[in-house]
Amino acid sequence: MNGKNIEVIVVEDNSMFRKALVDVLNKSESMYCRHSYGTAEDALSDIESKELLPDIVLLDIGLPGMNGIECISHIKRLSPDSKVIMLTIHDEDDNIFRAICSGAAGYLLKDASTEEIAQSIQSVIMGGAPIDAHIAKKILDIFKKLTAQPTEYGLTNREKEILKLLVKGLSKKKIAETLFISFHTVDTHIRKIYEKLEVHNRSGAIAKALKERLV
Repeated sequence: MNGKNIEVIVVEDNSMFRKALVDVLNKSESMYCRHSYGTAEDALSDIESKELLPDIVLLDIGLPGMNGIECISHIKRLSPDSKVIMLTIHDEDDNIFRAICSGAAGYLLKDASTEEIAQSIQSVIMGGAPIDAHIAKKILDIFKKLTAQPTEYGLTNREKEILKLLVKGLSKKKIAETLFISFHTVDTHIRKIYEKLEVHNRSGAIAKALKERLV
């Protein structure tokens, strides 16, 4: 694909917005979009039948039929390594929390520019978790209201230490440098943390850590 190595699929029922996203993705030097869909069902059918394994899925929440949040778990089952970025005009607290806890890697409002969305994709590929500033504030407000008692989940002291650094936003490389351990060791610990917390990615681990006051 002429140096393009990030495959993105778009699941969005607004045809004009969907086309705008596809156009900006295909103009990028590093990413491309060969497949776009108006419903979750069509996207899941192709992922399953064509063995389509996208790096990124841009997923609208307000889809006809199966909604975006319901679709996340199906995507993770069919293509576990795919990262899901939610796109929506809705910013209700419940949708935000459900999307992140379901495994979304990022959450952006549709009034973000197509260029900002493209930048967010790059951020996710690099291990980030892009969230619109307005939504980030809402997430903090949600966590302040939560009163769940902490659960240990069998985390070791080192895993708790690494989880705390994840919550602070440090990359795997920075965590390795901070703790004077190898990148590979950090990666192994993080995989164990995800397994023990029963989450799929960094966003899910951070959400659970904050919700249940694990750090």
